[in-house]
Parts: sequence; structure tokens; C-alpha cells
Amino acid sequence: MAKKQADYGNESITMLKGADKVRKRPGVIFGSDGLDGCEHSVFEVISNSIDEARAGFGDHIIVTRYQDQTIEVQDFGRGCPVDYNNTEKRYNWELVYCELYAGGKYDAEGDTYAYSLGLNGLGLCATQFASEFMDVEIFRDGFRYNLHFEHGNNVGGLKKEPTTQKKTGTRTRWKPDLDVFTDIQIPDEFFHDILRRQAIVNPNLLFTYRSQSEDGSFSVREFRYENGITDYVQEIVGDKAMTSIQHWQCEKKGRDRADKPEYKVRINVALTFSNQIKLTEFYHNSSFLEHGGSPERAVRQAFVSQIDSYLKQNSKYLKNESKITYPDIEDCLVLVSSGFSTQTSYENQTKKAITNKFIYEAMTEFLKHQIEVYFIENPDEATRICEQILVNKRSRENAERTRLNLKKKLAGTIDLSNMVQKFVDCRTKDTARRELYIVEGDSALGSVKLAREAEFQAVIPVRGKILNCLKADYAKIFKNEIITDIIKVLGCGVEVRTKANKDLSSFSLENLRWHKIVICTDADVDGFQIRTLILTMLYRLTPTLIDEGYVYIAESPLYEINSKDKTYFAYTEKEKTKILSHLEGKKFTIQRSKGLGENEPEMMSLTTMNPATRRLIQVTSDEAEKTFAAFDMLLGDNLQARKDFISEYGGDYLELADIS
Repeated sequence: MAKKQADYGNESITMLKGADKVRKRPGVIFGSDGLDGCEHSVFEVISNSIDEARAGFGDHIIVTRYQDQTIEVQDFGRGCPVDYNNTEKRYNWELVYCELYAGGKYDAEGDTYAYSLGLNGLGLCATQFASEFMDVEIFRDGFRYNLHFEHGNNVGGLKKEPTTQKKTGTRTRWKPDLDVFTDIQIPDEFFHDILRRQAIVNPNLLFTYRSQSEDGSFSVREFRYENGITDYVQEIVGDKAMTSIQHWQCEKKGRDRADKPEYKVRINVALTFSNQIKLTEFYHNSSFLEHGGSPERAVRQAFVSQIDSYLKQNSKYLKNESKITYPDIEDCLVLVSSGFSTQTSYENQTKKAITNKFIYEAMTEFLKHQIEVYFIENPDEATRICEQILVNKRSRENAERTRLNLKKKLAGTIDLSNMVQKFVDCRTKDTARRELYIVEGDSALGSVKLAREAEFQAVIPVRGKILNCLKADYAKIFKNEIITDIIKVLGCGVEVRTKANKDLSSFSLENLRWHKIVICTDADVDGFQIRTLILTMLYRLTPTLIDEGYVYIAESPLYEINSKDKTYFAYTEKEKTKILSHLEGKKFTIQRSKGLGENEPEMMSLTTMNPATRRLIQVTSDEAEKTFAAFDMLLGDNLQARKDFISEYGGDYLELADIS
């Protein structure tokens, strides 16, 4: 019988009302219901105070984070209007704190909020809706106003009383609601970052941040840049600049489309060049554009176009040399852009990118002109900049050639023209069956070759002790023939995770040629060391093979015990004791198991190769990490850890030491 469908009729359609518009769907307004969404809700309140200061009202904003995660923002602007509004026939506090899309910034052409961070009338109300509680204290027009909200609802209405305090402003204290956000533990680092960035793009505006510790005391940090982005660029580059700091600014008017209204754009750019530091940051209406958008595209277009033109005109390119790209410029560019516009198209409410077509066009044209003039007026600096960009370009191209050559070398096809020395392949091409034995030495190679199942078992010998990949740099590792041979045979390439060498990474699990990779060494001190070196190599260069369970160790027996009718193998002292107890009263011989190279093929098959009788230990990521840590302690750079280990455990190994 078919399952009855749930009713879906006219009454199924519902609408969120009031605070529920935010409380049940915080991600729509704040971009997330997690910590980053909570952080964005805090910035919405701070941004209102910033807009007041930029409009010319107040030059100091105080932000306090209390130990219980309560937050307070105080400014010294005109104070938010909250009294009765005759035009709307409602109290302003209802419009500002309880209505989305209500505010005083919709007249974008007006002087007061011409370049406002928030024009949508969403932020303050949305933050109030998303709060456990919010208390507001406002001083304006000779009165003190107080409001209290709980879980998005007003409690007690508006309280109003006369005051003799001369300073005006707004103080907002609230606690983000854990019923709305999954995390409200905003770290100090968020406030440091956001306030520093706002100080950068709002010249001479002082931000004070107070953070309460567990004992109730407050730590205080202040942020102010008297000359805004120019001072910031100077701070970043210090004495490592190749050129003088340039500050370019202009104001333009235009449209995103012919049928759209005209709006104003103000462009501010501070920049210099350095061969040691690189940085590009974009801001618009005080908001940090993490994902850039129009200003970033303008910088890319203008700098590549203008500098490429200069290089061609001054014959700086070599014959048939390819043109520069933006990464070649970016590698030595320190640039901060702070733009403002009376109309802004943000990618979304979180304001991490803008999409205005006119801003892109105006900024591109302006930057091209400024670069051209700058190069004409400063020919020495122009030459210095272009030479560095060409160095970056040629270094990038050389690195790319090296990466491609190495990738080809490490993942090359194994055939007669590209044979790895002494590698013996198996017949099957079925990756699900193929096994690779990495064996110790040429002598063991002979025994393993004769003992293997040639259909699905391949062999590669390790000739002597391989390089310690723990301490070696990548250049040295990839010059080691044994290592590159093993990587070639594996076929999957390598994983390089450091930023400096990430171009060398070429790993692809799909290209792995084997179902099992078996490390096969003698059960003695030298064998253990070689096994550890191979494991360390795999752990550093192909850790995914260990994580996914492709790596095994062939367990070699310690003892061979022969009775009249049977041969036993003991892999541990405990197993030896158990076997001997079963042979009590019988005649037997016992001897240390021979090295791999001394075993007869039949014995090698029985103990090491035959899937029915061999013992394989699968290497797990936890075991590999422990091996790597132990190897690091014994052979790495941590001298003190090595001394401590020898001091504690050295006595256990005295009988093995060669002391005369």
C-alpha cells in the first residue's frame, strides 16, 4: 500500500513575522548561524557608529566585550532618533529597532550619509532581533532615552527623562542569543581585526577596545591612523619599500547602466612596491571586501595593461618573451584601496564583495592614468618596479617548468624507455590486485623475485639506507635516485603541503598503480631502520596512501623452529615460548631466522609472499604519526628531547652498545 502523502494545501503556506524573520533564519541576514554570523551582527552595530563619525559627528567609538559575552558599543554622535515620528505616525525606536528596512540613510544623495556603510536599514534591527537582550541608552536634545528588549521584543516601552549632560551619543549593550547562533564566544582577535581595519579607512577616528578578563579587570587597546590608508601602508612596508608611497584619490560620477540613476564614487588608493612584502586589501564604504569584486578587478586590469604597455614601449621584454600577468605584479605590490559610493551593489548582506560596473570602469580608467603619470614623473622608480616584476615573472616561469618536469619525472610511464633500475613488474594490469614489494637490498631481490606470484606481485629493491626525509629539503629529496624511483613506480605523484613548495605537488590517488604497498625488510636493527626511513618517506611525500590503508609491513619471523615433521615460525619471543611448550619432550632445532637474502624461495613464499600464509601489518595514520614523532625525536633537530630519552631509557640498551 502506498504511503499516504502529507497534506500540502492552501493553509500550508506560512509567513515569518516580527523577530522570527531573523531568529529562525539568521543566515539570510548575517550569512551564517555560526560564529561568523554572530560576528557580523556585532559589526552591524559598530557600523552605525562609524557612519555617524564619518558624517562629522563624533571622533571616538568605544567597544567593550564583557566576560559573559555581552557586548557594548558607545559613540558620541548625535544620538539615534527614537521619539515620536509625525511623518510615519509611529515612534522612531519602533522603526529603527523593530522594523527591517527602516532607517535614516535611504536618501543616498543627501550629504549626511552620502557614503554610508549601511543603507538597507537591516543591521541594527536584525541584531536586536537576534539578541538575548539589548539595552539602549541615548543622549540627545537635552534628554536621556532608555529602551530594553528581550528575545527580539520590547519590554517597558520608551523611557524619557531630562538630562544636564552636554555630550550626545548612543550606548548599546546586548548579548547575542544562543537560541539564534550556534556559537557566541567571539574572540578578542575579531575585535582587534575589525577595529584596526575601520581605523585604517576612517582617518583620525579613535577606536578604543576594552576586554574584560576573568578577574573583572579590563585590558585596553586603541586604534587610530591619522592619515588613514597611507599610514597603514607605511606601517606594513616599514623600511622594506623599493619605491616612495603614492596616495591617489579622485571623485567621479556615473551610471552602472544607461537607464540607472547617476551616483558618486570616491576613490582612494595608497601603494608602494617591495621585493620582500606583498599585500592588497580593498575596502568600500568602510567595509573590508574580503572577496574584492569591482575594485580588485580594476586593479588587475589597470596594472597589467599599463605596465605591460610600458615594458613594450621601453623594450624591456626579451625576444619572443610572454607578457606579464597580475601575479607577477602582485608579488611585489603593497596596495590598499578605500572607496566610497552613494550607491553600492554588494554581493550579499555580509558586504564581502561589490559588483558595481561603473566603479570598476571608473577605477580602471583612473588607475591607468595615475600609473602612466607616475612612471613619467619617476623614471628611476618605474625602472626599478619593472625590473622586479620581470624577475617575478621569470622566476614563476622557471618554477613552473621545474614543477612540470618533476611531475613528469615522478609520474612517468614505466616502459622499456623509462625503466626503473632493477624494478620487476607483475603481469596483471588490474590495480585492484597488484602488489608492490619494497625490499631491502639486491640480495633479497633475488629471493623475492623467485618466491613471488609473478601475476600480481612486483618488486623494487632499496639499495642501502635511503635519505632521511624527515630533515632533508624537497630539492635534496627529489635528487635522491632511490626515492624518485619509488615515486615513479607508485605512479601517484607527491603531496607537498608547504606554501614555499606547493607548486611541486602532483598527487592523484587515481593514478596509484597498486592495491598494496608492502615494506619488506630484515627483522634486525638495520632492517628496522630502513623500514622506518621508507615509512618516513611515505609519511612525508604520500601521506594519503597511509591514511587510505594502502601501506603494509611484511612481518619477518624472528625464529625458525624445526621438529621431525614440521617447521614453525615465531614472530615474537612470546610465540617462540608457546611453540616450544607444544614441542616439550620432542626433538627440535631452533635458530634465528635468516635474512631475506639468505632464505630459499620456498621459505620466502611461505613467510612473506603467499597471501594464505604471510603476515602483513597494515600501517595506520596513528602508527605512522607515532613512528614519525619517534624518528623526529631520535634523528631530528630536537636535541633536548633526545637527551631526555637517552637519560630515561639509555640503560635498557647498554648491552647492545659497542663499548670496549
